[in-house]
Amino acid sequence: MKDQVSDPPEINVNDLFSIEGKVALVTGGSSGIGLMIAKGYIEAGARVYITSRKKEVCERVASMLSQIGPCIAIPADIATSQGRGVLVREFKKREQKLSILVNNAGTSWGAKIEEYPDTAFQKLMALNVNAVFAMTRDLLPLLEAAGTFEDPARIINIGSMDGIRVPTTQPVPVFAYASSKAAVHHLTRTLAVDLAPRHITVNAVAPGYYESKMTDYLRRNLYDDLVAACPLGRIGKPAEMAGIAIYLASRAGAYTNGAIIPVDGGTSLA
Repeated sequence: MKDQVSDPPEINVNDLFSIEGKVALVTGGSSGIGLMIAKGYIEAGARVYITSRKKEVCERVASMLSQIGPCIAIPADIATSQGRGVLVREFKKREQKLSILVNNAGTSWGAKIEEYPDTAFQKLMALNVNAVFAMTRDLLPLLEAAGTFEDPARIINIGSMDGIRVPTTQPVPVFAYASSKAAVHHLTRTLAVDLAPRHITVNAVAPGYYESKMTDYLRRNLYDDLVAACPLGRIGKPAEMAGIAIYLASRAGAYTNGAIIPVDGGTSLA
């Protein structure tokens, strides 16, 4: 008698990648990678809050995105505890649950080692690393309220391929930036283990080069070097950043936890 083979379970792809009705908060959501993710989430049916330090820019971008779907601006400087307090209080006035937290806000600094100031490390660690931890800690009750065994709440930290390998396509070294992003990657793993029992997953995306204010100088002056360093021979597109963020936030990504996912065309391998 031949072994019977059971039919595989049915998969509804539309439901698998749906984030319809979820509530997301994207820090640094008014420009660059944060804007790519915020726009993708809105187009996928989520209600999105964006925050950034510059009030006028944040509100203008939220107004623009609101033409697609619900987008609310809460301007705040999350590099400081006072600014984070403003953001958390204002968010709690509007929402009781948070399905998706994208810790994207960050900055960079480049200089030769002889000229590299202590303040660069202080500034970058405060925003790129400490703010990631503090935002997670301070929004934990709302994340726990949203997460379930089958559909955890999601924290998505934005790291960098520069936290995976030593940056080479740079006019000057970026010691603090690369170090801070490596710290984000390991913080992600640590949080993933700690928060999983609370029905919260934590993952990091490690982008390569995309069009943003941070990479503007490189694209204008070293574009050929950037594409030569990438096995796919190009920089990233907004849809590709939105795509990985939607995957991690959807049912398709519910069992992914503690992962550092390069989205760099293979540059970190080359």
